[in-house]
Amino acid sequence: MMESLLIANRGEIARRIIRTAKSLGIRTIAVHSEADAGLPFVAEADEAVAIGPAPARESYLSQARILEAARRTGAAAIHPGYGFLSENAEFAEAVENAGIIWVGAPPAAIRAMGLKDAAKQLMQTAGVPVTPGYMGADQSDERLAAEADATGYPVLVKAVAGGGGKGMRRVDRPEDFAEMLASCRREAASSFGYDRVLIERYIANPRHIEVQVFADRFGNCVHLFERDCSLQRRHQKVIEEAPAPGLDAETRASICEAAVRAAKAVNYIGAGTIEFIADASEGLRPDRIWFMEMNTRLQVEHPVTETITGEDLVFWQLQVAAGQPLPKGQDEITMQGWAFEARLYAENPAAGYLPSIGLLDHLRLPADARVDSGVEEGNEITAFYDPMIAKIITHGPNRQTALSKLVKACESIEIWPVRSNAGLLARVAADADFRAARVDTGFLDRHGETLLPKEPDAATIDRAATALAMIGETDPWSALAGLRIAGASDGRTRVRVGDHLYWGHVRPAPGINAVRIGETTVLFDAGNAWPIGPAAASEIEAHQGAGDGAILSPMPGLVISVDVAEGDRVARGDRLLTVEAMKMEHTLRAPFDGVVGKLPVSVGARVSENQLVVSVMKGED
Repeated sequence: MMESLLIANRGEIARRIIRTAKSLGIRTIAVHSEADAGLPFVAEADEAVAIGPAPARESYLSQARILEAARRTGAAAIHPGYGFLSENAEFAEAVENAGIIWVGAPPAAIRAMGLKDAAKQLMQTAGVPVTPGYMGADQSDERLAAEADATGYPVLVKAVAGGGGKGMRRVDRPEDFAEMLASCRREAASSFGYDRVLIERYIANPRHIEVQVFADRFGNCVHLFERDCSLQRRHQKVIEEAPAPGLDAETRASICEAAVRAAKAVNYIGAGTIEFIADASEGLRPDRIWFMEMNTRLQVEHPVTETITGEDLVFWQLQVAAGQPLPKGQDEITMQGWAFEARLYAENPAAGYLPSIGLLDHLRLPADARVDSGVEEGNEITAFYDPMIAKIITHGPNRQTALSKLVKACESIEIWPVRSNAGLLARVAADADFRAARVDTGFLDRHGETLLPKEPDAATIDRAATALAMIGETDPWSALAGLRIAGASDGRTRVRVGDHLYWGHVRPAPGINAVRIGETTVLFDAGNAWPIGPAAASEIEAHQGAGDGAILSPMPGLVISVDVAEGDRVARGDRLLTVEAMKMEHTLRAPFDGVVGKLPVSVGARVSENQLVVSVMKGED
């Protein structure tokens, strides 16, 4: 085994790699940007090297700075984690040319599978079924539009160098194709430096199933079963599980064998994931599952595979990179029970999943689940990197038990003032359709109304009223009685929950959890965090008018396109400008027919949350 290991990554995955490396007696070296200097992974490594400013291009994506850090510290090996440079063949070659062990796939395999069109053609040759569509060299707008017509709408436009949900657009109508193609190319160029795309048939009831494969330098290649990653939003995974529900033994054997063939076709070495798209409209069958892409690295969701197999995949990576054979053969790898992973993000699902940034003044993560987290209380969520706070992993002897544990774990999460999707995760895990495995990649879109409530329900309002009655009282029961007397004649009291006033009932009940954080009292309720407070007698609830035409930036970010000018006439729904934040584009559109008034920003401007970026005036104004 190597003596020292530099982790060319950050946050949660850096901590994960450090944990296994230390257990093997390997000296660990962290590299970090200026923004990450205070994060746990920096303190947990045996040595840490600052490699540049916060923007990833100047730190985690700087090959020269990472290689210089490796040289200065005498690193014997580099582990790239996932994201950043993990699937960069040029970087892999540079590491090997520097005489450093690369804990990853061979550069040739990365190149072969890095571009989705070439990878699909290679898989066809290897006898692996691929999704119908267009992968040709002609990238003219006219040819792509014609191929989309031939494939049949809806279609997916996908960046051939894409990943992580970036550079992907669903197009439902021919008249939308040009706009979506331009947006996809722009995001692909920004994220990957390459704007070539392919066209794929959009599967109506798609399941996303992937197989974990491992290969060594001695010709051994195995699979560690499959994962189901169908629960997604905007093509990014939210909850993953293993094994895949509804997959019979014949179909499992078929896709796992296909995954091993795919890995062998590129002389693969190390950890990889073969991703398949399944048409689940008639159940999971071998003839309705197609190769989608290969990720030549460790996946974010690898813990569910570790949990059901009992294997440490980072240990497997280090073993293979050190020139040793795979720790186990195919017949020795077994599967026990069921596992789930929920991705806890810093975002506000009720506001269109807008990213949330700031200090984690209060953070409580589940004590009865595996938690892989990159942050701790007091750390900051910035706008520079992926907004993941933690991964919550549960395990049980069967799907229902593991799922019930996930509900309990997500409901126990407390985060403030940063917003999170903990409440959404808990509601999804408890949803009857999800529990019955009636799930595909459109699940969140179909269930949005019930899973994403914009306001607290009656039970939450009552808990807020009760919590306020009890806070700071030495005798809570007398406080409750006093509040009843002072309230409305029917036992109600006026309380503020979030940004609005409600009538709530004081109903003593166990488990009400309200915490004073700074100047704010926060009710933590089933994963949700509600700021609460008493209503002043003269307070009148404010209602923001939706028709005032003042359009504010929903998050801090960078203006990447402006599509109108002052004085332009616009129709409701017309695109006005686009703001990019946390690697995602957010398009702002006209709220009604009118004329563009103020336009105080231009392309390249950095804007803050709630900053006025454009105004639209109605005709009568």
